Amino acid sequence: MDSYYELPRTEIAALVTRPPKRVLEVGCGGGSFSAHFPEVSEYWGIEPVQAMAERASAKLHKVLVGMVEAHLDALPDAYFDLIVCNDVLEHMIDPQAVLRALQSKMAPGGELVGSVPNVRNSQLLKEVLVEKDWRYVDAGTLDRTHLRFFTLKSLGRVLRETGFVVDHVGGINTLWKWRGRRHALIPLAWAVIFGKDTLYNQLAFRLRLPS
Repeated sequence: MDSYYELPRTEIAALVTRPPKRVLEVGCGGGSFSAHFPEVSEYWGIEPVQAMAERASAKLHKVLVGMVEAHLDALPDAYFDLIVCNDVLEHMIDPQAVLRALQSKMAPGGELVGSVPNVRNSQLLKEVLVEKDWRYVDAGTLDRTHLRFFTLKSLGRVLRETGFVVDHVGGINTLWKWRGRRHALIPLAWAVIFGKDTLYNQLAFRLRLPS
Protein backbone atom coordinates (compact mmCIF):
# COMPACT_ATOMS: atom_id res chain seq x y z
CA MET A 1 0.00 0.00 0.00
CA ASP A 2 2.97 2.32 0.59
CA SER A 3 3.60 2.41 -3.17
CA TYR A 4 0.20 4.10 -3.62
CA TYR A 5 1.53 7.07 -1.64
CA GLU A 6 4.79 7.24 -3.60
CA LEU A 7 3.65 7.23 -7.23
CA PRO A 8 5.66 9.78 -9.29
CA ARG A 9 2.60 11.28 -11.03
CA THR A 10 4.61 12.73 -13.91
CA GLU A 11 1.40 13.15 -15.91
CA ILE A 12 0.17 15.68 -13.34
CA ALA A 13 3.49 17.51 -13.10
CA ALA A 14 3.30 17.96 -16.89
CA LEU A 15 0.14 20.07 -16.46
CA VAL A 16 2.03 22.81 -14.60
CA THR A 17 2.73 25.65 -17.03
CA ARG A 18 5.27 27.71 -15.06
CA PRO A 19 7.92 26.98 -12.42
CA PRO A 20 6.34 27.49 -8.98
CA LYS A 21 8.00 29.18 -6.02
CA ARG A 22 5.60 28.15 -3.26
CA VAL A 23 3.67 24.88 -3.47
CA LEU A 24 0.89 23.40 -1.36
CA GLU A 25 0.12 19.72 -1.90
CA VAL A 26 -3.12 18.44 -0.40
CA GLY A 27 -2.73 14.75 0.37
CA CYS A 28 1.03 14.78 -0.11
CA GLY A 29 1.59 11.13 0.88
CA GLY A 30 5.29 10.55 1.46
CA GLY A 31 6.27 13.70 -0.40
CA SER A 32 7.50 12.10 -3.63
CA PHE A 33 5.69 14.54 -5.93
CA SER A 34 7.94 17.34 -4.66
CA ALA A 35 10.82 15.84 -6.67
CA HIS A 36 9.32 17.45 -9.78
CA PHE A 37 9.94 20.92 -8.33
CA PRO A 38 13.43 21.01 -6.80
CA GLU A 39 13.84 24.79 -7.18
CA VAL A 40 10.88 25.88 -5.04
CA SER A 41 11.47 28.16 -2.07
CA GLU A 42 8.71 26.48 -0.03
CA TYR A 43 6.83 23.22 -0.39
CA TRP A 44 4.00 22.59 2.07
CA GLY A 45 2.05 19.37 2.44
CA ILE A 46 -1.15 18.28 4.16
CA GLU A 47 -1.44 14.56 4.88
CA PRO A 48 -3.98 12.68 7.05
CA VAL A 49 -1.93 9.49 7.47
CA GLN A 50 0.58 10.03 10.27
CA ALA A 51 3.21 7.60 8.96
CA MET A 52 3.17 9.19 5.51
CA ALA A 53 3.27 12.70 6.99
CA GLU A 54 6.39 11.77 8.94
CA ARG A 55 8.02 10.47 5.76
CA ALA A 56 7.06 13.63 3.88
CA SER A 57 8.56 15.79 6.62
CA ALA A 58 12.01 14.69 5.48
CA LYS A 59 11.36 16.10 1.99
CA LEU A 60 9.05 19.09 2.43
CA HIS A 61 9.49 22.40 4.23
CA LYS A 62 6.29 22.05 6.25
CA VAL A 63 3.79 19.22 6.71
CA LEU A 64 0.41 19.58 8.43
CA VAL A 65 -1.12 16.34 9.71
CA GLY A 66 -4.85 15.83 9.26
CA MET A 67 -7.60 16.59 6.77
CA VAL A 68 -7.33 19.73 4.69
CA GLU A 69 -10.60 21.10 6.06
CA ALA A 70 -9.01 21.32 9.52
CA HIS A 71 -6.07 23.39 8.28
CA LEU A 72 -7.66 25.85 5.85
CA ASP A 73 -7.74 28.72 8.34
CA ALA A 74 -4.06 28.23 9.17
CA LEU A 75 -2.89 28.50 5.56
CA PRO A 76 -1.62 31.93 4.47
CA ASP A 77 -3.79 33.87 2.03
CA ALA A 78 -2.70 34.70 -1.54
CA TYR A 79 0.48 32.71 -0.98
CA PHE A 80 0.83 29.56 -3.09
CA ASP A 81 1.40 29.76 -6.83
CA LEU A 82 0.80 26.02 -7.21
CA ILE A 83 -1.70 23.87 -5.32
CA VAL A 84 -1.74 20.12 -5.98
CA CYS A 85 -4.74 17.85 -5.33
CA ASN A 86 -3.77 14.40 -6.59
CA ASP A 87 -6.52 11.85 -5.88
CA VAL A 88 -7.98 13.67 -2.90
CA LEU A 89 -11.28 15.25 -4.01
CA GLU A 90 -12.98 11.86 -4.03
CA HIS A 91 -12.23 11.48 -0.31
CA MET A 92 -13.95 14.75 0.67
CA ILE A 93 -17.47 15.29 1.97
CA ASP A 94 -17.71 18.59 0.08
CA PRO A 95 -14.89 18.95 -2.48
CA GLN A 96 -16.41 22.09 -3.98
CA ALA A 97 -16.29 23.87 -0.62
CA VAL A 98 -12.63 22.94 -0.24
CA LEU A 99 -11.78 24.16 -3.74
CA ARG A 100 -13.54 27.46 -3.10
CA ALA A 101 -11.60 27.87 0.15
CA LEU A 102 -8.31 27.13 -1.60
CA GLN A 103 -8.90 30.00 -4.03
CA SER A 104 -8.08 32.50 -1.30
CA LYS A 105 -4.78 30.70 -0.64
CA MET A 106 -3.56 31.06 -4.23
CA ALA A 107 -1.23 33.82 -5.32
CA PRO A 108 -2.24 35.87 -8.39
CA GLY A 109 -1.43 33.88 -11.51
CA GLY A 110 -1.34 30.63 -9.56
CA GLU A 111 -2.53 27.23 -10.73
CA LEU A 112 -4.26 24.26 -9.14
CA VAL A 113 -3.67 20.83 -10.67
CA GLY A 114 -4.88 17.40 -9.69
CA SER A 115 -6.61 14.17 -10.55
CA VAL A 116 -9.55 11.95 -9.60
CA PRO A 117 -10.54 8.39 -10.54
CA ASN A 118 -12.78 8.03 -13.59
CA VAL A 119 -15.88 6.08 -12.59
CA ARG A 120 -16.79 5.65 -16.28
CA ASN A 121 -13.74 3.59 -17.15
CA SER A 122 -14.46 0.48 -19.19
CA GLN A 123 -13.54 -1.92 -16.40
CA LEU A 124 -16.23 -0.48 -14.15
CA LEU A 125 -18.75 -0.30 -17.00
CA LYS A 126 -18.15 -4.00 -17.56
CA GLU A 127 -18.64 -4.71 -13.88
CA VAL A 128 -21.91 -2.78 -13.72
CA LEU A 129 -23.44 -3.57 -17.11
CA VAL A 130 -22.22 -7.12 -17.69
CA GLU A 131 -21.56 -8.51 -14.22
CA LYS A 132 -24.36 -6.41 -12.66
CA ASP A 133 -22.17 -5.76 -9.63
CA TRP A 134 -20.38 -2.93 -7.82
CA ARG A 135 -17.61 -4.17 -5.53
CA TYR A 136 -15.75 -1.89 -3.17
CA VAL A 137 -12.07 -2.73 -2.76
CA ASP A 138 -9.06 -1.59 -0.74
CA ALA A 139 -7.58 0.58 -3.51
CA GLY A 140 -8.59 1.90 -6.92
CA THR A 141 -11.63 3.65 -8.33
CA LEU A 142 -13.97 1.85 -5.92
CA ASP A 143 -11.75 2.39 -2.89
CA ARG A 144 -13.80 1.86 0.27
CA THR A 145 -12.86 5.34 1.49
CA HIS A 146 -14.16 7.20 -1.58
CA LEU A 147 -17.10 9.48 -0.88
CA ARG A 148 -17.46 11.07 -4.34
CA PHE A 149 -17.36 9.67 -7.85
CA PHE A 150 -16.67 11.57 -11.08
CA THR A 151 -17.13 11.20 -14.81
CA LEU A 152 -15.40 13.49 -17.29
CA LYS A 153 -18.61 15.48 -17.73
CA SER A 154 -19.47 15.74 -14.04
CA LEU A 155 -15.91 16.69 -13.08
CA GLY A 156 -15.91 19.58 -15.54
CA ARG A 157 -19.23 20.81 -14.17
CA VAL A 158 -18.14 20.48 -10.53
CA LEU A 159 -14.93 22.40 -11.20
CA ARG A 160 -16.66 25.21 -13.11
CA GLU A 161 -19.22 25.62 -10.33
CA THR A 162 -16.43 26.49 -7.87
CA GLY A 163 -15.67 29.72 -9.72
CA PHE A 164 -12.30 28.59 -11.01
CA VAL A 165 -11.37 28.96 -14.67
CA VAL A 166 -10.96 25.41 -16.00
CA ASP A 167 -7.92 25.44 -18.27
CA HIS A 168 -7.85 21.69 -18.79
CA VAL A 169 -9.83 18.59 -17.90
CA GLY A 170 -9.23 15.25 -19.59
CA GLY A 171 -8.40 11.57 -19.28
CA ILE A 172 -5.06 10.16 -18.16
CA ASN A 173 -3.61 6.71 -17.52
CA THR A 174 -5.26 4.30 -19.91
CA LEU A 175 -6.30 0.99 -18.43
CA TRP A 176 -3.66 -0.90 -20.41
CA LYS A 177 -0.96 1.31 -18.90
CA TRP A 178 -1.64 -0.59 -15.69
CA ARG A 179 -2.63 -3.98 -17.11
CA GLY A 180 -0.50 -4.25 -20.28
CA ARG A 181 -1.20 -3.63 -23.97
CA ARG A 182 -2.52 -7.13 -24.53
CA HIS A 183 -5.57 -6.00 -22.56
CA ALA A 184 -6.20 -3.01 -24.86
CA LEU A 185 -8.61 -4.58 -27.36
CA ILE A 186 -11.66 -4.81 -25.10
CA PRO A 187 -11.34 -1.23 -23.72
CA LEU A 188 -11.00 0.05 -27.30
CA ALA A 189 -14.18 -1.76 -28.27
CA TRP A 190 -16.00 -0.24 -25.30
CA ALA A 191 -14.70 3.19 -26.32
CA VAL A 192 -16.29 2.84 -29.76
CA ILE A 193 -19.65 2.07 -28.14
CA PHE A 194 -19.64 4.29 -25.05
CA GLY A 195 -17.10 7.04 -25.79
CA LYS A 196 -13.36 7.69 -25.56
CA ASP A 197 -13.55 8.79 -21.93
CA THR A 198 -14.04 5.12 -20.97
CA LEU A 199 -10.42 4.44 -21.96
CA TYR A 200 -9.01 6.29 -18.98
CA ASN A 201 -8.54 5.15 -15.43
CA GLN A 202 -8.23 8.70 -14.14
CA LEU A 203 -9.13 12.29 -14.97
CA ALA A 204 -6.76 15.25 -14.63
CA PHE A 205 -7.41 18.97 -14.41
CA ARG A 206 -5.73 22.37 -14.26
CA LEU A 207 -7.49 25.40 -12.77
CA ARG A 208 -6.66 29.07 -12.34
CA LEU A 209 -8.22 32.07 -10.68
CA PRO A 210 -10.50 34.25 -12.81
CA SER A 211 -8.97 37.50 -14.05
